[in-house]
Amino acid sequence: MRIEYQWIAPERRNAPLLIFLHEGLGSISMWRDFPRQLCDAGACRGFVYSRPGYGHSAPRPSDERWSPKFMHLQAHETLPTLLQSVGIDAQREPVFLFGHSDGGSIALLHAARFPDRVRGAIVLAPHLFVEDLSVDSIAKVRTVYLETDLRTKLGRYHADVDSAFWGWNDVWLDPQFRSWNIEAEVAGVRCPVLAMQGVRDEYGSMRQIRRIAELRPSGATELVELDDCGHSPHRDQPDRVIAETVRWLKSHGVR
Repeated sequence: MRIEYQWIAPERRNAPLLIFLHEGLGSISMWRDFPRQLCDAGACRGFVYSRPGYGHSAPRPSDERWSPKFMHLQAHETLPTLLQSVGIDAQREPVFLFGHSDGGSIALLHAARFPDRVRGAIVLAPHLFVEDLSVDSIAKVRTVYLETDLRTKLGRYHADVDSAFWGWNDVWLDPQFRSWNIEAEVAGVRCPVLAMQGVRDEYGSMRQIRRIAELRPSGATELVELDDCGHSPHRDQPDRVIAETVRWLKSHGVR
């Protein structure tokens, strides 16, 4: 399968490695220059990729509908296979995961399945369970996609925009997806977690990140709740997200 990916500062050979995991409609290009800014601020290396169906990675076949387990498959199969294929040996040198939205959920699922391969996880607005708020907002986006120029705008970031949009939108609005829940997996995550979310997040309530802290031992999770911020903290408040991430990395031994 063809996967679009990008290295950031590979010359920092001994620096910690951040793996960036994008949102449900994201891609390499939709991150813009945020991964570079964060890696420079933290003196880290970075690896960014577009999941299958997104960006310039292999598109989703038009007749394929994703399973409610699609995030589990990305975390348990696609991500470890990709890392191995590009020469990232996370068993020898564990990585940090930086995930947004669906990418944050994938980061937590990967950390739970492969505890010895992950030094820590930074998650922005992850989903642990499905809320009415999420489904209602995603249903509204479907209408916007069909009736406005949103399709054209998203076309800047995806070679096959319908592949990206309908893969994400259809599965989130599938009635079977309402029972999707990863609380049991998150309870088993052993690495440190930094979870950030905007209090004005239109796709999830603050219960999402607060639940991470409730499920794990005291002190294992740090929460940052951002005022005047929606679902994308790295776009709404990039300086704050970078500062909090660099501070947290230093507190966990990254110099």
